Amino acid sequence: MSEIIDCTDDAGRAEGLARAHEVVAAQECIVLPTDTVYGIGADAFSPRAVATLLAAKGRGRNMPPPVLVARPEVLDGLATEVPQQARDLAAAFWPGPLTLILRAQPSLTWDLGETRGTVALRMPDDPIALDLLGLTGPLAVSSANRTGNPAASTAAGARDQLGDAVGLYLDGGSRGENVPSTIVDCTGEPFTIVRIGALSPERLREVVPEIVDGTAVPQA
Repeated sequence: MSEIIDCTDDAGRAEGLARAHEVVAAQECIVLPTDTVYGIGADAFSPRAVATLLAAKGRGRNMPPPVLVARPEVLDGLATEVPQQARDLAAAFWPGPLTLILRAQPSLTWDLGETRGTVALRMPDDPIALDLLGLTGPLAVSSANRTGNPAASTAAGARDQLGDAVGLYLDGGSRGENVPSTIVDCTGEPFTIVRIGALSPERLREVVPEIVDGTAVPQA
């Protein structure tokens, strides 16, 4: 069974990050802690690795994974026509539990699935995740669980669900609250909340007052 490396001390963290960098470079998947839940990650620029990630979750191309980044400056390299209010949200809540859906840079050679020309970006507030992203560059990351099951709050819980479909598991301790990020679609006006997670609509409206809670709209 795939190895779990304890990254809660300096020595284990150094070993885990180095090994995870190798696994990602080999176009395999890893599991990593974030500030919300554990995530399954792969090189965002490797179609094979992203396909492996989706298969591990039992997920189709119609549900493309978000992309985690190490710093806000990467935003303009991955997205285009970024609205000022999206930059304001990133400035207020990155690193943190906020995912922004933006228009993807058309020149990028990646295949995240059926994105309709968009990309969902987040900078996590977790030192292990940020250190790893600094080594690997942007990672496609989705919650570490089989689709339809609860997201894993521990590395062991993630391995119970994903097994050997993942090459390496990084253990950063329990993620007790197990609450995902809030997702905001910034591709239209007004911005729309498409998933409420760790950040409430009220917090977001302190930065962008016009933001709409799409989760409260009845489906036709």
